[in-house]
Amino acid sequence: MLACSSMAEPYVPRNPRKSQYYQCVEANFEELERVWEERYQRKYGYWRPHVMDVIYKYLDCGDLHQGFARVKCEDCNHEYLLPFSCKRRHFCPSCHQKRVIEFGKFLYEEVLHPVPHRQWVFSIPKRLRPYFLYDRSLLGKLSQYAWKVLSCYLANGVSMNNPMSGAVIAVQTFGDYLNFNPHLHIISTDGCFDKAGNFMASVMPNADDLEPVFRLEVLKMLKQEGKITEAVIENMDTWHHSGFHVYCGDVIRANDEEGLERLAHYVIRAPLSQERMVYIGASEGTFGMDQIIYKGKRSKDKERFTALDWLARLVTHIPNKGEQLVRYYGYYSNKARGVRRKEEATYTEIQHTEGREIDTPVSTLIENNLSRKVFRKNWSRLIQKVYHCDPLVCPKCKGEMKIIAFIEEETVIKKILKHLNLWITGNHDPPALSKAVGEDVFPDIPAINFTGSFNNDHTLSQMPYEDEYSQLTSYEDHTY
Repeated sequence: MLACSSMAEPYVPRNPRKSQYYQCVEANFEELERVWEERYQRKYGYWRPHVMDVIYKYLDCGDLHQGFARVKCEDCNHEYLLPFSCKRRHFCPSCHQKRVIEFGKFLYEEVLHPVPHRQWVFSIPKRLRPYFLYDRSLLGKLSQYAWKVLSCYLANGVSMNNPMSGAVIAVQTFGDYLNFNPHLHIISTDGCFDKAGNFMASVMPNADDLEPVFRLEVLKMLKQEGKITEAVIENMDTWHHSGFHVYCGDVIRANDEEGLERLAHYVIRAPLSQERMVYIGASEGTFGMDQIIYKGKRSKDKERFTALDWLARLVTHIPNKGEQLVRYYGYYSNKARGVRRKEEATYTEIQHTEGREIDTPVSTLIENNLSRKVFRKNWSRLIQKVYHCDPLVCPKCKGEMKIIAFIEEETVIKKILKHLNLWITGNHDPPALSKAVGEDVFPDIPAINFTGSFNNDHTLSQMPYEDEYSQLTSYEDHTY
């Protein structure tokens, strides 16, 4: 057996319940739902039931009651329990950050070609933002029209037949202080491909050329959707500054993997930063209510909110169920990539038939149904990239740890946690369940043979947990 390097930093499980963000959500989310209609509906629209589902899932993120894996060192037999995560992106900081890391790797390895790219940012005026808040389907249309404008512009900048650029467009809905500010971050090829896949760089772009065209297309779209009238358009045309803005970034060279991944991370970053918030409980403050002090991008700038006002802003950035905030266009569209993969697979088959050895095209990095082996590899890599430590290095002997079992059945979970005195009753149950405080989450069950449940490799009595409660409480660092 190969042991991990002694220089590797061991993984220290984190407890999300100790974070100020978690404490703020836990203390105020039920009150937020109760007062929403009276206090926030007019400003942010109707309360979405999906929001409460996301919040409950987040509060259970890293909760051992929801299932866990056993991680064991093969050298010294040290073990710990690894709880499952909620996977609620855009609201759970830990789960979203893992998605950010995966997305950057996926884009560079599976989508973007080794050609120059640029970042474009398309913004709209404050007057039009409420339409996108109350009708989130408009965000997808905004993305489509931005692509229409940009693709035509890039095609006109090259001299080739049937040019096609490629773009990945990410919708961001938040501003610096979580205000609703829908805008588009676009990672685009700095030129176009022809049908044969040859690339030609475009002329030096000028963002000012796109702004009036983008403004025209957006206003026309909103009029077609019945959101604004011709009178509104005429009024906005009289403004000295239209409120629309198009930004063009510096070119990112073809071989700049770090630059492309960093840009990919930026365009789908989470709405909030825990490092920029300070939570002040009602008992600690001077106003008799929970408060949030939130810093701007410049550390000297900050704003003070009531916890309810801050959370009300935050939940507006939770996408609807099934809503896509990242889209692929042109040469990078799902259809175009699918056609190329099929052609590559056909070519590979022909070459193998002729007796030539060539590599089979690599499938997408993000698979729907990961095998246990693939999962362990991806999970370990994600933790290392996010937290700069290795979860498979034993904290006691620096040996190699392995995931040896996944515990997912409710009855088994309950028996194990009760054995370790880690079973907590009545934990974040939705009001609809009408559970009494202190009532067991699961009914009584017959005794279980723990040795048999763990594939006979170790009995629970041999697991060194009793004096290490901090290692067994909920962690926020694992995505399943």
